[in-house]
Amino acid sequence: MTERAPLSRKLSAIAESATLKVDAKAKALKAEGKPVVSYAAGEPDFATPQFIVDAAAEALANPANYRYTPAAGLPELREAIAAKTLRDSGLEVSPSQVIVTNGGKQSVYQAFQAVVNPGDEVLLPAPYWTTYPEAIRLADGVPVEVFAGADQDYKVTVDQLEAARTERTTVLVFVSPSNPTGSVYSAEETKAIAAWALEHGIWIVSDEIYQNLTYEGVKATSVVEALPEVAGQTILVNGVAKTYAMTGWRVGWMVGPADAIKIAGNLQSHLTSNVNNVAQRAAIAALNGPQTEAEQMREAFDRRRRLIVSELSKIEGLVVPNPTGAFYVYPDVQGLLGRTWGGVTPTTSLELADLILDQAEVAVVPGEAFGPSGYIRMSYALGDDQLLEGVQRLQRLFAS
Repeated sequence: MTERAPLSRKLSAIAESATLKVDAKAKALKAEGKPVVSYAAGEPDFATPQFIVDAAAEALANPANYRYTPAAGLPELREAIAAKTLRDSGLEVSPSQVIVTNGGKQSVYQAFQAVVNPGDEVLLPAPYWTTYPEAIRLADGVPVEVFAGADQDYKVTVDQLEAARTERTTVLVFVSPSNPTGSVYSAEETKAIAAWALEHGIWIVSDEIYQNLTYEGVKATSVVEALPEVAGQTILVNGVAKTYAMTGWRVGWMVGPADAIKIAGNLQSHLTSNVNNVAQRAAIAALNGPQTEAEQMREAFDRRRRLIVSELSKIEGLVVPNPTGAFYVYPDVQGLLGRTWGGVTPTTSLELADLILDQAEVAVVPGEAFGPSGYIRMSYALGDDQLLEGVQRLQRLFAS
């Protein structure tokens, strides 16, 4: 009998999402009765606002939502997304330049599929969200990390990008506010990077899913607002998950030039067809409805942000840059490495994260998931009491 043909080499090389893996481990320990405090998942702890849930319930009563609808999204939702793009990203687009996707992850995947050819190099500022390099590889591209540390507030410069550019560079990933660091590029920094990409004909895939979560009066300036001329080579990806506490509803989108959106739409017509119609109706309500509860959630995140930065900064050996966006803090933990804690001497942030989970029952995501070792990501999108309890456990652990 002939041996079975092998599995896909491409998919076999793809790693599981590190953030979801850590979150799953933390939830499993909780299910065993362990009092684990988890900072792993980038997921608001709030309920989706009731008016959005009501819109979904109303949609359930309409049999039209039980049928196939356009693969690129409901026309009303595409119109709402176009309006949001003008409102928040400063770019006027036609609804035909919008594709509604199954969450932000699908829009990221399809963006790379649309603009990356085999062997193309994609500049990936690090620290980066764990999905980006895998999505680039799935498009047969080559991720090229460009690292900026805590001393740069985790923001790359044009000089660094230029040093990494080769004749094979065709795409830049731009994320502001950043997952995992919470850093936000200034309007001037954003414009300089956009101008550099325009000069060299480089596509920009800009992830704006945290653009409405900024603090201290900081604005997340879109690359297409900073330099409108770059819109012809930019794909914006976004979604309702973070701003409206709708992670499980799975509604994202991509916005871009007509030719790029056309081929991405062709892909989606074969890949998934339309997003769940009830969730799309909920997203319409979220974007077009009152923003009062979204603002209240943002204010709560801001309060938690200030608390976690203040408390983490009390731990000797941690460097804690002040994040002004998203809902993450990204401490530099190199000052804790090579020292012995509870009989264990971690030398990497991966080993440190294991030590923290074992000895303090606190789940954090190690820097290896996002780039170089020496850092941890902590989401403050969890309840106030849990947030403080977890940090106090770390204070006790590292006081010894």
